Formats: sequence, C-alpha cells, structure tokens
Amino acid sequence: MKVLLVFDFDHTVVDENSDTWIVKCAPASKLPDEIKNSYRKGYWTEYMGRVFRYLGDIGIREDEMKRTMTAIPFTTGMKELIDFIGKHKDFFDCIIISDSNAIFIDWILKAADVSQVFDEVFTNPASFNDCGSLTVQNCHAHDCAKCPINLCKRKVLEEFLEHLKPKVKYSQIIYIGDGGNDLCPVMCLKKSDVVMPRQGYMLESLISQLSQNLVPVEASVVVWSSGFEILAYLEVLTKG
Repeated sequence: MKVLLVFDFDHTVVDENSDTWIVKCAPASKLPDEIKNSYRKGYWTEYMGRVFRYLGDIGIREDEMKRTMTAIPFTTGMKELIDFIGKHKDFFDCIIISDSNAIFIDWILKAADVSQVFDEVFTNPASFNDCGSLTVQNCHAHDCAKCPINLCKRKVLEEFLEHLKPKVKYSQIIYIGDGGNDLCPVMCLKKSDVVMPRQGYMLESLISQLSQNLVPVEASVVVWSSGFEILAYLEVLTKG
C-alpha cells in the first residue's frame, strides 16, 4: 500500500502567498485602497476576482503575470523534496489542495519542471476572459461552517479518498501545510496518519491550542521548517 502525501501550496510548496505575489504586477506593487479594503473574511476568492479585474483594466496581460508568478521562490528544500518524491512514485501518491488558483499553480509547477510529480491539484478554477483578464471561481460548494465559502479542504480530501475506494487504500496519509484552512482536513486524519505543520505558522499554533484544550488531533504531529526535514522523514519511510 502506498502513502498519500497531501500538500498545501502557498507558504508550503512556495515560500510566499501566490495571490499576494501577483500584486507585484500593479504600479509600485500596490493596489488602490478601495480594492485593498474590500476584502470580507471568508470571501478571499471573490476579493481576488476584483484584484484580477483591476490588473486587467490597467492592461496587465497573461505574459506579464506568468513572468511574475514563475519568479516566486520555492520554500527551502522543497524542490529537492519534490524530486525525491518523483523518484519514489511507486511508494507515494501526491496531491495538492490549495486556495490559490489552477493557472498560478500550473505555471509555477511547470516552470520548475515538477508538475508530473503531483497526481492531482485541487484548487479554484481560473481562466482568461475575452478581455484578457484572469477570472477565478470557487473550488466547490460546501456546508462546512469552519471554512471559507469557496473551499473546504476536508471535503476535498474525503471525496478524493472516497472516489478511490475500493481500488486504492493508503497505509498512511501525510498532510503538509501551514495555514488555518489546513486544520479542517487535519481533524479527519487517523492515528496512523501524520500532520506536518510548518514551524511558526498558523497551523502549528492551532494544533498546539487544541492540545492545550485537551482536544488533540489524532494524527502524529511532526513540525518542519524546510523541505529537507520532510525529505529526511520520507527517506526513513522508504527504507522501511
């Protein structure tokens, strides 16, 4: 049985937030206040729609956006980790669940020549309209009160696993992430699974708070600060 690796993208695979990185395309790398101040909690995708519309309106086109996005830095050790996974695809399946968008992730992974390592990417669909502006839609509909309206990562993970039944079963799920929206899927992991929160980020803090309140996550918790630490952990697994 294989191990399933589940990656977040922003501040995990890459060392920035891809949605805020795109603002580098704007004049002086800044958004007008009326757009910047229009964000409502839980409606990030809707907000990014306004950002992309603004960039389109001032003439920022696909080629410039692509040049900007493919310059985003990967987290230290992450390319080496992905290369290692690519060499051990008989042992690992690997997916991304992200609140970024399909075009950004596709550009970034292909530019780094690592897209083939990931079996599936679950994120907000995106496309360029007839005017040349990027548009983004919600990943799916869900009824989870804890998650933003456009994406419940737990629902994505559970539906992915359900779809594979009964053909595929995993010996273990390893979830690698950093943010608050990674907590919901982590809560459905079992004792045999592992959650790897990035050190100093929100997911680590939330897991720590749960432990203090005597509601610890079931999965083992292994904190990481670079991809090299995750790589060392996976190397031990492959050697059995």
